[in-house]
Amino acid sequence: MNANVERAGRRSLLWSRWAPLALTVVIATVAVDQLHKWWMLSVYDIAAKGRVEVFPFLDLVYVKNIGISYSLLNQESVLGQYLLMAFAIFASICLWMWLNRAASGKLMAIGLALIIGGAIGNAIDRIRLGGVADFFSLHAFGYHWYVFNIADVAIVAGVIALLYESFFNESH
Repeated sequence: MNANVERAGRRSLLWSRWAPLALTVVIATVAVDQLHKWWMLSVYDIAAKGRVEVFPFLDLVYVKNIGISYSLLNQESVLGQYLLMAFAIFASICLWMWLNRAASGKLMAIGLALIIGGAIGNAIDRIRLGGVADFFSLHAFGYHWYVFNIADVAIVAGVIALLYESFFNESH
């Protein structure tokens, strides 16, 4: 087999057609997330304000999540935070390799990039703050959803994009 044909058939784990778009989305997601967290904590000073009602169904509040989703695996120690951060970085690397190896289109690349950006944004919090800074509290009819941040929104949007792409992409 011709070496050029063989090389063209293999995909890189580090860079692909969709990598520039994905890297842009990752950087934008991390930047928006970290800028928002800096503003909420340093400028708006949400920690001193306590709970601030924005709408009847949305409050701003500062919660430092020392675990993962829904405060599972709470890790009060510095070592625990570093282990959770290391897991987020490892997962991000695996998702980046998946993106470069298998991304079949723009939506899949954007979805994976949103998840990676959200994971990195929350990992940065673990180093800077000793836990993930969450601010948005949705509630209705006495039910309170968990408190979340922009990185969490990016992760959920990324998962929705991947699900949509897997169910409705006609190139499969």
